[in-house]
Amino acid sequence: MNIQDVIEALKGKGYVVSYFETKEEAADYLDAKVDGQLVGFGDSETLNSLELFERLSSHNEVWDPQHRPEGMTFNQVGKKVLVTDIYFTSVNGMTETGELINIDSTGNRIGASFFGHDKVYFVVGTNKIVPTIEDAVWRTRNIAASQNCARHGYNTPCATTGKCHDCKSPDRICRALVVHYMKMKYTDMEVVLINEELGL
Repeated sequence: MNIQDVIEALKGKGYVVSYFETKEEAADYLDAKVDGQLVGFGDSETLNSLELFERLSSHNEVWDPQHRPEGMTFNQVGKKVLVTDIYFTSVNGMTETGELINIDSTGNRIGASFFGHDKVYFVVGTNKIVPTIEDAVWRTRNIAASQNCARHGYNTPCATTGKCHDCKSPDRICRALVVHYMKMKYTDMEVVLINEELGL
């Protein structure tokens, strides 16, 4: 994989692209870019690894389902995220040709990535990049989803075996799959690529 080719492919699909060698450099960049804003986060281990909630909360109003105020439910915080000015999320898979793939169980992450914000940031480690959409879907279901189920202690076959069984478990998180073929119209979107293994 040539990272410059990936960057050019993303730009060709309408995204602004920033590239950093380390998560610390990316966190510094985003901390400087977003100030005095109403900010929403999608559930993301990548964002957690950048400690972005802690950094941005010092000078922005940040809503994140993983950092819920006492007494607020996941859904209550998720709804607030939908109407923020700035939205941060990651992806479960990205192709070398610039498609972004996410899977979701409640819809809060993928729903917020479509519409309604002034700007959306996709923060992505290079470990998520694979050659094709088929590879990205495979990665999303067999790596990201299975590891997330195991991390949460969900009762799904993939949490034990590490591969998708297309199960009917009530704990199943593979409920909706989204492919961003290009940047959505009318919304400023930036892909922040980081040359590290980040997230699941």
